[in-house]
Amino acid sequence: MTASSQLVPFGGRRPRVHPSAFIAPTAVLIGEVEVGEAASIWFGAVLRADDPEHGIRIGARTSIQDNCVLHVSARGPTIVGSDATIGHGACLESCTIAAGALVGMKAVILPGAAIGAGALVAAGSVVPENMQVPAGVLVAGAPATIRKQVTGESARLVREGVAHYVALARAFLAEATTPEVSGE
Repeated sequence: MTASSQLVPFGGRRPRVHPSAFIAPTAVLIGEVEVGEAASIWFGAVLRADDPEHGIRIGARTSIQDNCVLHVSARGPTIVGSDATIGHGACLESCTIAAGALVGMKAVILPGAAIGAGALVAAGSVVPENMQVPAGVLVAGAPATIRKQVTGESARLVREGVAHYVALARAFLAEATTPEVSGE
């Protein structure tokens, strides 16, 4: 975690971040937010858990990429499992994303929706309230519909994305702890 990221207490609750997680300097975590081991929260992301009963949980090795918004409501918590990838600019509220799932850039996951393990939500899709996306399928569209099973090259790319962002977060953490060297 970097020193200038914003960890903001709210309603008597405060964010809890595993020591191995990377929180970018411009990310903001508010209230009951829990970030797991080797997870990464990237630049401009906002995780706002300001409901008095529900929080946000981010699993181990999960990547919440730049400019994502994760929120909670009285409808329930927002839970993102381990080894998941939440693409740039995605918006999630009171939903569940299972382990190994990938939510594409600018996708919207509405309250009560659940994305199954290893599922893929296409960029720009809108997953309607209470939709239950089975494990290992691709959903796309607005509203999202099931299109096909995620197999072969697509499944491989989803898995490799997790390792890439864990390594990238480690590199950012290393740079943040390395003293600057003068070019003189």
